[in-house]
Amino acid sequence: MKKAFTAVVIAGAVSLGGLVAAQRATMPTVEVFKSPTCGCCANWVKHLEASGFTTRVTDVEDMTEVKAKYGVPGRLQSCHTAVVNGYVLEGHVPASEVQRLIKERPAVVGVTVPGMPIGSPGMEQGNTVQPYSVLTFDKQGQTTIFASYGR
Repeated sequence: MKKAFTAVVIAGAVSLGGLVAAQRATMPTVEVFKSPTCGCCANWVKHLEASGFTTRVTDVEDMTEVKAKYGVPGRLQSCHTAVVNGYVLEGHVPASEVQRLIKERPAVVGVTVPGMPIGSPGMEQGNTVQPYSVLTFDKQGQTTIFASYGR
């Protein structure tokens, strides 16, 4: 009985591993620009990878140039900037909202979680979740609420 249970558990783990690998193969690569010393950015990258995304990380000393290149308005900025399928991802955007963005393909520049709210992906600290919104933004810097968390 114990051997059969172990075999089922191993088979399930192999299947799950195959499922994650298959999901990762169909997900686009997220190109991430971050400070080389930022731990929360590295945690956000792990969050994306755990959700099936492949990432390519570039450490950048001066993020100001990256944010200007991708048109992220100052009031919408956070610590890292990423690009996927032509969209800009600014800050600690949950992977589920990235998946939604690339599925729905709205006519926006990208999505942002301004600042660094506690409880957002990569900013976990115990059970604390600071309310925050994921905002879309356009070329003029106009925003709309894409999703809300912790409310």
